[in-house]
Formats: sequence, structure tokens, C-alpha cells
Amino acid sequence: MLAYLSWHRPASAAQRDAYEQALKRFHASLAHQPPSGFRGSASFRADELPWRGRQDVADDPDDGGAGYEDWYLVEDWAALGVLEEAAVARGHTSAHEHVAALAGEATGAVYRLVEGHANLHEARVAAWVVPARGLGRRGRPSLEALLGDGMDPNTGALWRRCLGLGLAPEYCLLAPEVPAGIAHSRLPAGWVATVTAREPL
Repeated sequence: MLAYLSWHRPASAAQRDAYEQALKRFHASLAHQPPSGFRGSASFRADELPWRGRQDVADDPDDGGAGYEDWYLVEDWAALGVLEEAAVARGHTSAHEHVAALAGEATGAVYRLVEGHANLHEARVAAWVVPARGLGRRGRPSLEALLGDGMDPNTGALWRRCLGLGLAPEYCLLAPEVPAGIAHSRLPAGWVATVTAREPL
């Protein structure tokens, strides 16, 4: 399973309530008329956008702070393409355009489910793990077994980034509470875990 994640904020002139209502309407539209291969979506208020923990951008306040985090679950890459086209097609276009008209900055990424259960609403905590700065992919240790330690696979899920469309952490661990696997003492030197609270809209 894949998840397209979109992190975004409303434009400076947009009202928060109007923005959230527009988000709810778009997600409800997808649920009412789901594209082929679509497996659900959810929108959350996030107390911090996940790249704030990155060492190379942590000093820039424009790259951190609160925002919104949208998850769109699909079966595979083909279904992701279907979702891309369906989101702006008949049945969803007015809801999508309403959100777009109120939106400010945004970025996104695609993640692959490594283990666990993709139940977005049971996971109130998101743990984002980023590698040491300058460490190439070949030099990174395998962290998946470590990160999943202590996670209940029935209520939590470990996701690995497979396509970044901007700044995006390497791993995301969703769980009802902070799991043992992301403790600072257990992560390799230079790796950083940032835990953010999420509130569903």
C-alpha cells in the first residue's frame, strides 16, 4: 500500500474555519465517490510540520510550525495516478478547487507501508525519522526492525518514503502513543526523531 502525504497551510488571508471546512468537503467527496484503487483518506491538524527536525532547515522558522497533514491511501502506483486525475475531474473538481483557492504553501511525498495496519484514525502520534546529514543511502543502517520495536501492528504502522516532492522525512511511524523504537538512545548517531501530535478534522 502507498500513501500520498500532503503538508500544507492556508493562505495568509484565508480563515481557518473556512479552510478546514473546504478540506472536510474534499475528503468527503472522495469517500462518497472513491476512485479505483483508493483506500481512504484523512486530514489532520499537525502541531508541527515534520521537516522541522531536519538539521539543515531547523533554524528557518518558515520551514516549521503548525499546519495540516493529509493522507491519501492507494493500492499501488497505478491507483495513485488514478487519484491524481480523479481529484480534479467531475464529481470532485469543485471541492478540490475550493481548497486550492484558500491554500498557501504546500509540499508532499509518497510513502510505502512497511509493516502494521494502515488505520489512520487510531494513530494520534506521528514519529518522523530523518537520517544524519550528508549520509548517503548506502551508508544508512537498516532501521525498520528497530523503529517498529514496541509498535502494535494492529493499531500502528511504519511507513518508508519512496518519493519526495520536497522536504520529507525518511520514515514515519504512526501509533496511538510514542513507541520505544524511536528513543534517542536507540537511534544511530546523527539520526533525529521528531514526534508530532495530530488531531483529525
